[in-house]
Amino acid sequence: MLDTALKGRQGYWSWLIFLLALMGVGLGCYLYQFQEGLRITGMSRDVSWGFYIAQFTYLVGVAASGVMVVLPYYLHNYKAFGRITVLGEFLAIAAITMCLLFIFVDLGNPVRILNVILYPTPNSILFWDMIVLNVYLLLNLFVGWNVLSAERKGIPYRKWVKVLAYISIPWAFSIHTVTAFLYAGLPGRHFWLTAIMAARFLASAFCSGPALLILLCLIVRKVSRFDPGREQIRTLSGIVAYAMILNVFFFLLELFTAFYSQIPSHKIHFIFLFAGLEGYGKLAPWMWTATGFAILSLILLIVPATRRNLDTLAVACAAVVIATWIDKGLGLIIGGFTPNPFERVTPYWPTTPEIFITVGVWATGFFVLTVLYKMAVSVKEEVGA
Repeated sequence: MLDTALKGRQGYWSWLIFLLALMGVGLGCYLYQFQEGLRITGMSRDVSWGFYIAQFTYLVGVAASGVMVVLPYYLHNYKAFGRITVLGEFLAIAAITMCLLFIFVDLGNPVRILNVILYPTPNSILFWDMIVLNVYLLLNLFVGWNVLSAERKGIPYRKWVKVLAYISIPWAFSIHTVTAFLYAGLPGRHFWLTAIMAARFLASAFCSGPALLILLCLIVRKVSRFDPGREQIRTLSGIVAYAMILNVFFFLLELFTAFYSQIPSHKIHFIFLFAGLEGYGKLAPWMWTATGFAILSLILLIVPATRRNLDTLAVACAAVVIATWIDKGLGLIIGGFTPNPFERVTPYWPTTPEIFITVGVWATGFFVLTVLYKMAVSVKEEVGA
């Protein structure tokens, strides 16, 4: 099927060349970081995780959300999702690829990644995070590739493929649950020390991932002859609506607990995020922007007329992606480290090299996604013809 990725119109190749250029810029900045060390980033002793780990956290959720199409199709035999299941699995592959790359660039010296393998520590959450991510990547790769290959040949996929699909369902929940435990297991960070951290992660994943998948399906409809289907998109929009409601509800629970209890160590992080502390309030406009997009998305998703209209649905899904990315891709990490346990603010903001490296990793993910989607859409068009 790789041959289908080598055939395409001018727009396809222009897009790939554009992504390769961004990847080249990111690689150049990474080589500079490798030579100079992590001191070129905005991270410090107090803020030891930054923009890279924030992107990793967000993308783990996008990867886990693939279960929202896999579960109905394989477990509940919802045949309509058969048209888009492989798209969800390929999105998960691209997301995990970016997750692993963000861990790679965050380590500074990439050789350190071997320590997790050479000196395994089962009592470490990071050890289990490595296992669940890599296994989930392989599961989606095997299932997606074999199902698509069988569809192209016009034969049923083998039974062991369905077994792997069943295994991938609880595994999808595990990858974001384990990631949440990385934060909730740190007793010195009150912003993350909450029993519903895993629930919040899963809720945000199950709205942001399917929202991104809907946007990709709408793009596929525009640039190819393959139509993912209105029923499929409409069903996904319902999933996004309910998950976004839960995501906002869980966040409001955290606000209530922090401010009704009047516990200073819990309140101070929210105050920093939304109002600023000690003259440092660069994140406040971002968090209020996320709030605005979250409200907009809820209005458009809850009202049936706007949810069923593809144009307003696209706006709603874009609003969901922006709101959840700001919340997890900026606010969660910086807000958890700031202020520190001594209630002192150590300012952090990603530097220019950090941003370019991040853009390079995202470009790599979209390059992988574009190639995978090109193969999937080509097979769907071929079978449909």
